[in-house]
Amino acid sequence: MVELTWQLMMGCGLAASAGLRAFLPLLVVGLAGRFEFVALGERFTWMSTDAALIVFAVAVVIEVLGDKIPLVDHALDVGGTFARPIAGALAAASPLTTMDPLTASVVGVILGATVAGGVHAAKAGTRILSTGGTAGLATPMISATEDALSLGTALISLFLPVVTFALALSILYLLYRGRRGRPVKA
Repeated sequence: MVELTWQLMMGCGLAASAGLRAFLPLLVVGLAGRFEFVALGERFTWMSTDAALIVFAVAVVIEVLGDKIPLVDHALDVGGTFARPIAGALAAASPLTTMDPLTASVVGVILGATVAGGVHAAKAGTRILSTGGTAGLATPMISATEDALSLGTALISLFLPVVTFALALSILYLLYRGRRGRPVKA
């Protein structure tokens, strides 16, 4: 039970990372699987193959560089509306070795797609405001911050998933507390 809890926390953190950058956590998971830092589920060992790692690496370069350019970043966010929940599902399901592959896939879709989609929605909303407020001048700086957050979250999720989970709970609490007491606008 402890191992399953650990794996679920890991998957949740990886999915959150995928909400910022679709392919970065997949590359991190694939490399971690390749170098046996993390065991990948039965149906997810393909993520550590040469072909998958090359595709993930090329996609990371395109996503990271493209996201620094105003307007291109919005096009990536539109595509990310579909790609990031899928990446989140893959990232969340990949470390679930204590479940049968079908159950791991279903849990990955439910947990990973939801978490990644939520993070992506929050990120996209913030980006629209920042682009409007700075005429796109802040885009590269915000994008670099998101790159670091995505990479850091993915790495912490692999090696200390309880830290990522605790941070997520803290953020949810702060968001809830910040919303409490505000009148609902019609």
